[in-house]
Amino acid sequence: MRSKAFILDGLEAEVLRPVIARTFPFEQIVEAHRYLESNEQLGKVIVTL
Repeated sequence: MRSKAFILDGLEAEVLRPVIARTFPFEQIVEAHRYLESNEQLGKVIVTL
């Protein structure tokens, strides 16, 4: 569990920051899935509700 603490502490201290590649609205879930399958992203893909 040390790794979990390391990550949570880093996020809280803003030392670790997630990289967001692209955000999709839920209505574009098919496009989001295609984007993931393309392997073009460098970071996280977010789908908003």
